[in-house]
Amino acid sequence: MQLKTKFILLIGLIVCLSYGVTFYRTASFQEELVVEQATRQAKMLFHQIRLTRQWIADHNGLFLVKEPGVEANPFLDQGEIQDAQGNWLVKRNPAMVTRELSLYAAKEGMGQFNVTSLRPVNPDNAPDDFERRTLKEFEQGKTEAVEIEKVAGNYRLRYMAPLLVDQRCLACHGRQGYQLGDIRGGMNVTVPMDWAFAEIHANNRLLLNIALATIVLVSLSIFVLFNSLVGRRLQRLAAAMDNYPAQPFQPPAQALEKNDEIGMLDKRFLQLCRRLEASQQELDKTREQVFQNEKLAALGRLVAGISHEINNPLGGMQNCLQMIRKNPDQAELHQRYLTLLGQGVDRIKGTVQQLLNIGRKEPLEIRSDDIDRVIRDCVELTCMGHKNIAVHLDLNIASPVTTGIEALRQVVLNLAGNAVQAIGRQQGEIRVVSRLEKNLLRLEIADSGPGIPIEHRAKIFEPFFTTKEVGEGTGLGLSVSHSLVKQLGGELSLAEDSASGASFSIVIPLKPVKEQ
Repeated sequence: MQLKTKFILLIGLIVCLSYGVTFYRTASFQEELVVEQATRQAKMLFHQIRLTRQWIADHNGLFLVKEPGVEANPFLDQGEIQDAQGNWLVKRNPAMVTRELSLYAAKEGMGQFNVTSLRPVNPDNAPDDFERRTLKEFEQGKTEAVEIEKVAGNYRLRYMAPLLVDQRCLACHGRQGYQLGDIRGGMNVTVPMDWAFAEIHANNRLLLNIALATIVLVSLSIFVLFNSLVGRRLQRLAAAMDNYPAQPFQPPAQALEKNDEIGMLDKRFLQLCRRLEASQQELDKTREQVFQNEKLAALGRLVAGISHEINNPLGGMQNCLQMIRKNPDQAELHQRYLTLLGQGVDRIKGTVQQLLNIGRKEPLEIRSDDIDRVIRDCVELTCMGHKNIAVHLDLNIASPVTTGIEALRQVVLNLAGNAVQAIGRQQGEIRVVSRLEKNLLRLEIADSGPGIPIEHRAKIFEPFFTTKEVGEGTGLGLSVSHSLVKQLGGELSLAEDSASGASFSIVIPLKPVKEQ
């Protein structure tokens, strides 16, 4: 998963959790606030009705003219009286006024209220489940009760508080056994809440829509900002890393002017590239110097090895000249010695020409040549003067191939020279095999010497590692050979399963014909 995706998902999750907690808390707070406001409204209505009841009780009830719909209360003593004009008046006590006002409020869609008791005088004032449960709690010391009910899909708040017996109440309720200060019942106020919950749901939907829109907007903003400020710049830097060193790294000037983290990374990578390029230049110079030193060392060994090959024909030629001087008149003898002199000159010329061929080319020049001839020349030159070494050449490349001929020449000289030194003055043999497999050139150079100890095999390609005595070797031959083969895109390795001696394998991919 990309860093951009992880970053956006993490920020989105944090925003979602934040809005989730905020949404939940806001919704709860709205409901608590609405319920609290409705409770205050119910309390206010409760106290208004209580004061109305108290006023009625203080004035010994209300008397209304008796007419249809205004009947006497059968539960009151002296429920009706006649005035001086002969009109009949009916009495309304606080409970009955409360009930009739509640009916008026219900018609208007406002809150309802009623008085009830566990021992009601009027059966119409019998308590329901909420009122009965609350009245019992009042007897245990509770002072008020608030509850949200849902009836027939409609929400309502019910508030109830106790009604205490005072001196004015004893006139009617004393006969029921109540005493001053007793809880004779309670008054229940019911406030409709559908409108409030509808507002809460509407506000919640609005908050949810705002939260979703904010999350989408924040995610898009993060996506755009991350792409422009981080993503694209990191992709450009990653592409530059992939293409380096084939394409030199040079960030845009505006990228280097930015002092943020990515800008500092651009600057550090540019500095790293410059250090690597400087190191590479030094390494190339050192490699070239090492190659030339090793090349000269190899030539020195070759010259020392073939000096007698030149001295022998020179000695023979000198003898021929002496014989000619001693016998100036023998034409037949002169002809035979002149032929020997020509053969000696040709032999010396061939030897010198081979030495010149070895030293005149740069190691990585790609060209076509007869690779078998190159191998044969290198091995024969290396083994000249070593009559104790038998050379077996199994060269199977019949056509010219395109590769770094001179680099390969140097590698063969180094490996063959090591083989000669490993055999020393003992009787031994050197075997060289060449073949083509598809587009790969394979060479095997093996000797019958003592071989390379197992504990040294991991270090043989390290520079300056040698098992020879001081002054007999530089420890650079195998290191330079390994480096040259690597530069040609190939692999130089030591066979692990050689029974005796050392066997090196070279695998080099050949260049296409068009590069010739």
